[in-house]
Amino acid sequence: MSLKTWEQRKLKLLADFSKGAGYSKKDIIDQGTPIVLYGRLYTNYQVNITTIKDTFVKVRPGSVFSECNDVIVPASGETAEDIARASHVCISGAVLGGDLNIIKPKINIIDSSFLALCISNGQQNKELIKRAQGKSIVHLHNSDLKQVVLKYPSKRNQSMIARIFDKTDNLIAANEYNLKNALNIRGRLNLHLLT
Repeated sequence: MSLKTWEQRKLKLLADFSKGAGYSKKDIIDQGTPIVLYGRLYTNYQVNITTIKDTFVKVRPGSVFSECNDVIVPASGETAEDIARASHVCISGAVLGGDLNIIKPKINIIDSSFLALCISNGQQNKELIKRAQGKSIVHLHNSDLKQVVLKYPSKRNQSMIARIFDKTDNLIAANEYNLKNALNIRGRLNLHLLT
């Protein structure tokens, strides 16, 4: 896969854009409709959001619901680096809270996981950091996202790249879990055998 064969276009030609609708942490309840709030992209960041088991709300009129393959980007945060990140929402029907920009890629051209990876880690990340505006709170608008230049290979190759990153992330998570357990066992051995 040669970089010479990759296409390059502004995101406004490759996707549609919208916004989430007004929910905040105070709206969270124990059971209800799953919701993605913008804070999730900081506290529980995932490139691919495949399940939502910890945040629920009671649906209100005017709610915005996810469609599989949406890509979400925070609209505000404390630093430009904080908000120059994206997640691919892999599930339909979750509420998308306020302060989220929603990108709906043209699915025959752009792989949503690939786009989220590029926004969070690639040249597009650096471009968004430059575009973020504000002092104590910085903002990213859909108008900023539309101007981002995306360099991309064929849809098939985008999907392959996204799968490689996903498998690597899963491997890291599994090894972090194993390391935590091994350190716990070692700590118990220290406590019982060396005291």
